[in-house]
Amino acid sequence: MCAGPAWHQPRARRSAGHRFAHYTFGVYTEGIAGIESSNALLGILGTRPGYGYDLKHDYDRLFGAEKPLAFGQVYATLARLLKHGLIELLGDEAGGGPDRKRYRITATGRAHVTEWLFSADAVSASLQSNLFAKTVVALLLGDDAEHLLDVQRAGHLDRMRELTRRKQGADLATVLMCDHALFHIEADLRWIDLTQARLSTLRDEVVR
Repeated sequence: MCAGPAWHQPRARRSAGHRFAHYTFGVYTEGIAGIESSNALLGILGTRPGYGYDLKHDYDRLFGAEKPLAFGQVYATLARLLKHGLIELLGDEAGGGPDRKRYRITATGRAHVTEWLFSADAVSASLQSNLFAKTVVALLLGDDAEHLLDVQRAGHLDRMRELTRRKQGADLATVLMCDHALFHIEADLRWIDLTQARLSTLRDEVVR
């Protein structure tokens, strides 16, 4: 039977400001194609109102070193967020298309970001990239990044227990399948621990 290692206990909560630094996360953003860009954009918009161009610039600086967002994707996402009441238009400037519109997050949108931040993701190849985006957005908004990592750790430990139970009395193929998933979860848990231990440094790099 495969048992997981003893993971760190949750640490004391920390707070963060609402403005972020001009820093490019080349070292952090390798292979983060799994980021939920609509939620990341909504979270960035939660720091202050902005234009589509500003949002693209901030997203690319924070998350897009390997794969910048296209302007069309940004404006299509803003249209969907507007339709669902997660953002609102502050007004059109004279003479312009979508780049002249200024947006701000609504209370509904802010609640959506909070739900996204503090919901554990299912185990997948894109987990760490999406979890990284959640962590950065939480730091930008002054939310509890430590807690969202604790939530994900708890979700992973529940999944490990489920897989370990499934192995009992199973055939070899099932055991190997479960072991494969367990080893990936253990790697994710190590990443969560390392990221949580470095939150102060990461916060200093994204928040001013």
